[in-house]
Amino acid sequence: MAYNYRDIPQIVREILAAKAEDGGVKNVYFVGCGGSLGALYPAKVFVERESLGLKTGWINSNEFVHSTPKDFGKNSVLCVACHAGNTPETVAAAKLGKESGAAVVLLTYQEESEIAAFADYLLLYSFDSSSSAHTGDMDYAGEKTQCALQLAVELVNDTEGYEHYDAFYQGVERIGGIIRKAREQVADRAKAFAQEYKNDSFLYTMGSGASWASAYMESICIFMEMQWIHSACIHTGEYFHGPFEVTDCNAGFVVQIAEGSDRELDERCLRFLKKYAKRFEVLDAKELGLSTIDPSVVDYFNHSLFNNVYPIYNAALAEARQHPLSTRRYMWKVAY
Repeated sequence: MAYNYRDIPQIVREILAAKAEDGGVKNVYFVGCGGSLGALYPAKVFVERESLGLKTGWINSNEFVHSTPKDFGKNSVLCVACHAGNTPETVAAAKLGKESGAAVVLLTYQEESEIAAFADYLLLYSFDSSSSAHTGDMDYAGEKTQCALQLAVELVNDTEGYEHYDAFYQGVERIGGIIRKAREQVADRAKAFAQEYKNDSFLYTMGSGASWASAYMESICIFMEMQWIHSACIHTGEYFHGPFEVTDCNAGFVVQIAEGSDRELDERCLRFLKKYAKRFEVLDAKELGLSTIDPSVVDYFNHSLFNNVYPIYNAALAEARQHPLSTRRYMWKVAY
């Protein structure tokens, strides 16, 4: 049986009821590879920040299989993401979860897949498959990141209570409209960005907090994987502890300015770039409309905003470079 994001409260209630006699749920692990792993990051941050009792981890699938946390087992929830359902490392992680007695929640886009056999709950997320750039016609409240985040919210709320529960779901209702307006807002600047950076051989991305992984995904999945541009993701809080020494008038940066508790980290970084750099693109969540979400929960929506604005930039960059986003040298083509 397949579920969607509206079923998440029911899924969590069933998991907690099933685990009650065995000591309940004590931890939740978010596991995947590449972009699927990145999409789970806000959920992991949410549990870290908001839960007094639940332990959490955010782990690459292959590492999870080979260096499994000692407390992983019957008192665990494994939230594993696998887009097409056939990534070998993630299939192995889900299999391990099933064999260990954990409750396995699989986030995927493919209902029929190899990994589905190891899922206790197969949760289908929203995804616009019409193009790599997305058309914007998807239900953003049900995307992969939001599904994992809502799973985390329900687990925390049902085990110990979450005081901002209603504000969070008001944010879920609003995020789609915010993203659509933001995508329109950046259309022209994305084209200008593509022309400015189309010949760069190295681009840095920068971010912090719950949205850090959207910068990470842009670096590894787009610049490196899909555009063959050397890249590195720099945490804005770590920028001043080594990385800022590469800053000069030639280096290119894409900087996320989050709305919420981590904004000062990002603004500090931007102030330095304005003084010592010449080439940087700024994605400011406040400017893009995220401040309409309640301050108590806004931190957790930055990732969805940035990650769904990036495709506008990515499509323009691919066109300017005459390098389609679907181009690969090794992925799915050679043994690895």
